[in-house]
Amino acid sequence: MLFDMMTSIPNLDQLIRLALLEDVGDGDHSTLACIPPTAAASAKMVAKQEGILCGSEVGQRTFQLVNDDYYHGRMPLVIKPLKTDGDPVAKGDVLMTIEGAADTILTAERTALNYMQRLSGIATQTHRMMQLLDGIGTRLLDTRKTTPNMRLLEKYAVKCGGGTNHRIGLYDMVMLKDNHIDFAGGIACAIDRTRQYLRHHGLDLKIEIEVRSLDELEQVLAHGGVERIMLDNFDIPTLREAVRRIGGRCETEASGGITDQTLRPYAETGVDFISVGALTHHIQSLDISLVKN
Repeated sequence: MLFDMMTSIPNLDQLIRLALLEDVGDGDHSTLACIPPTAAASAKMVAKQEGILCGSEVGQRTFQLVNDDYYHGRMPLVIKPLKTDGDPVAKGDVLMTIEGAADTILTAERTALNYMQRLSGIATQTHRMMQLLDGIGTRLLDTRKTTPNMRLLEKYAVKCGGGTNHRIGLYDMVMLKDNHIDFAGGIACAIDRTRQYLRHHGLDLKIEIEVRSLDELEQVLAHGGVERIMLDNFDIPTLREAVRRIGGRCETEASGGITDQTLRPYAETGVDFISVGALTHHIQSLDISLVKN
């Protein structure tokens, strides 16, 4: 299923080629200068710390595109993945082996590692936070706080770590946040205009609305017309009271500065979802190296 999600990214090759253009430019002159074009080599990707692997497929594709685009496929490339995306890895585990042209391996190395290290870091952090939710039904969500042009890959990494994807972009769910409400003239106006817009355009999208206080929550509950309520920057006692007042009439989502230390207490309030932007914008890449066999 995860592999299917990766291969369904419509512009994956384009993304990789742009990353290679940024790195290689008009040629990998370090490699071209000292590596004969007929030289063959064997290398392996090795995990330097434990975590959850992600990006193996994009790493493999990076090597293949370098071989095809920059070195005209003059030497067959044999890539053997030994771990798959979503697998736990330990320090010293070999993730894949690569055999073929030495210049291909050296030119592709950094870009492939950049993808795999960052995506594995996201998957690993998501997995850590999911472990903190063990035994609780609350689902962990990502956000739109992603690296430009990397959103689908980073959300894929969240899935690899056991998390749940929130909306992909501005187009697949309506989220009425504080500025929408303020600019529209209030909660009722924002909801009514949104519902009218969706009807007019024949769109079947869920509506989520952000509230910043119990008073705003009561306005939403009195007006209705939404499927999910985001309870933003609520402390734990206030969140618990908000969930009680909603009483299952809408899905509930907590957000705002929730960390490893506070995740479980927030989940214990009974909220349906917790969104954590730090899953994708505040992570440490997993340490992975490429070494000669």
